[in-house]
Amino acid sequence: MVRSVTPTSIAYLFVFTFPLLSSLYGKAEEKPNILFLFADDWGKYASCYKSIDGENSINAIITTPHIDMIAKQGILFTNAHAPAPSCTPCRSSILSGQYFYKTGMGAILHGAIWDEKIPSYPLILKENGYHIGYAFKVWSPGNPVNAPYGGEKYRYEPAGNQFNQFSQYVSKQEDKEKAKAELLDEARQNFLAFLKDKKDGQPFCYWFGPTNTHRAWVKGSGKELWGLNPDKLKGRMPDFLPDVPEIREDFNDYLGEVLAWDAGVGAIYQALEETGELENTLIVISGDHGIPGFPRAKTNLYDLGTHVALIISYPDKFKGGRVIEDFVNLMDLAPTFLEAAGVAVPQTMDGKSLVPVLKSGKSGWTGEQNPYVFVGRERHVGTAREGNLPYPQRAIKNKNFLYIRNFKPDRQPIGTVEMGLRDIDEGPTKNWFILNREKPQYKNEWELAFGLRPYEELYDLSKDPYEMNNLAKLQKYAPVRENLSGMMDSIMNATKDPRVDNDNCIFDAAPFTNINKSILEQQQKIQREIQLLINQ
Repeated sequence: MVRSVTPTSIAYLFVFTFPLLSSLYGKAEEKPNILFLFADDWGKYASCYKSIDGENSINAIITTPHIDMIAKQGILFTNAHAPAPSCTPCRSSILSGQYFYKTGMGAILHGAIWDEKIPSYPLILKENGYHIGYAFKVWSPGNPVNAPYGGEKYRYEPAGNQFNQFSQYVSKQEDKEKAKAELLDEARQNFLAFLKDKKDGQPFCYWFGPTNTHRAWVKGSGKELWGLNPDKLKGRMPDFLPDVPEIREDFNDYLGEVLAWDAGVGAIYQALEETGELENTLIVISGDHGIPGFPRAKTNLYDLGTHVALIISYPDKFKGGRVIEDFVNLMDLAPTFLEAAGVAVPQTMDGKSLVPVLKSGKSGWTGEQNPYVFVGRERHVGTAREGNLPYPQRAIKNKNFLYIRNFKPDRQPIGTVEMGLRDIDEGPTKNWFILNREKPQYKNEWELAFGLRPYEELYDLSKDPYEMNNLAKLQKYAPVRENLSGMMDSIMNATKDPRVDNDNCIFDAAPFTNINKSILEQQQKIQREIQLLINQ
C-alpha cells in the first residue's frame, strides 16, 4: 500500500504493498465481488445524511430508501471528497489510485487521453481472475473511450442506456410510473447480462455509472415525476445562492434525478439478491463531484464542489451501522478494492486503502486515515479566446479549516460572461445569474460565484460552513494559513505535482491547452445563447 503524504511521514511514500489477505478473505475462489455504484455529479444528497446535516438541511426533504438501506447495513462516510471536481480528472484519479495531476492528459476534461502505461484497478483485477464490466459512464469524454476500464469490450448495455436521460424519457410518456419501471428494468437487465457472462465461481468487478444527475434535466420534473415541492427548499440552500423561485426549482429538479439514481441503486441491489451474489459482494456507492450548473459547486474546490457521499457495505466482513468521520479521498478506493481482492497494490498508487477503517469496527474518528484531504483542479473546459488556459487550484481541508491556493489569480475562475462562463454547466440557475448580474442586491452573490479570487483563501468551517468569509489575510489566522500552506507544499513536492513550477507548468502549454474543432463550435454556440440572454 502507498501511504498518503503527511508533513511528518513524507519518507513513507511509495513504500508498501499489500500481501495476499487469505486469512481475511479466504481462498482465491472466495474473493469478494466488487460492485461500484457511481453517479455523475451527485454530490452528497441522500436522506441517510439527514442525521448528520440536520433537520434544516436539503437531505431532510428527500427520501432515498435504497441508498439508506445499504448505508444502514454498511458504513456511512461523512468526509469523503472527490480528488478533482471535474468528471474525467476525478475518474482518472479513482481508476489509477493516483493524484489526478499524475495521470498526464487524464488530468483535464476536454482533450483527455489515457496513458495505457498507468495501472488501473479494473485491469489489475482482470489480470487476477476477475470478470469485469460496466454500464453507462466510466471515463469520458476522454480517449480511447473508457480505456482504463478496458474500453468498449467491457461495456454491458444490451437493454439500452435511456436511464441516463431519466427525466427526459419519463416526462414524454403518458404512464409515468410504467416509464420509470422500464428504465429501472433496463439497468437491471444490463447488470444481469454482465453476470451471465461470468464463469461459475468467478469474482466480478462491475461499475454502474448513470449520468442522469448530470445536466440537462427537464424543467419541473422534480415536482411532476417525484412530487418534490421546490418551496420546501426555502431557507435550506447554501447562503451564496439567492433564494429565488427559479433557482429553487432548478435544484428541486436535480433532487428528482437523485431519487431516480436511488431507484437505480435499488434495481441493481435486487438483481444482486436474486442471483445469490449479495453475500459475497463489497458494495461501494459514491459520485464524482458536486452539483452541476450551480456556482461554487462542480469545478470548484469549495465544499459543494468536492464533498461527496460515500457508503461501503460488506456485512459478512465489516461491521455495519457505523458512521466514519475520517477524511477520505476517492482515489483511496483503488487500493481498497485491490486489498479487498488480495491483490498487491502498485507502488504508483497514492491512495490509502480503507480496509483498516472497514476492519476496525470503530465509528467517528478512527485515526486510520489522514486527518485532512488534498484536492485540486486544472483545466475543465476553458475558452478559446483565453488560450484555453486552466484555472489551477489546490486545496487542503481538515476538520476545522479549508485552505485554497489559486495559482493564477489573474485568470477568470469560471470564464467571462461574453465567452459563456464555460466552467459552469448550462441551466436555469446560470441563466438567472446572467440576467440578474447587474442588480445591486445580488452583487455579492455574483462576485462570490464569478469574480476574481485571491492567491490564497482560508475559511473557518466551524463559523463559516458555506466558505464565504476569506480569512487568509488576517493576522489572527496567519499560523493556521502557514501550517496548511506548508502541508500543501510538502504534498506537492513529494508527489511531483507539475504545479510546483507555477511559472512554467506543463498544464499551461500544449497539448494540455489544445482545443479541437467540436469543442470550439460548442463554445461558440453557447456564446451566442448567452448573448441572446444579455440582450433580453
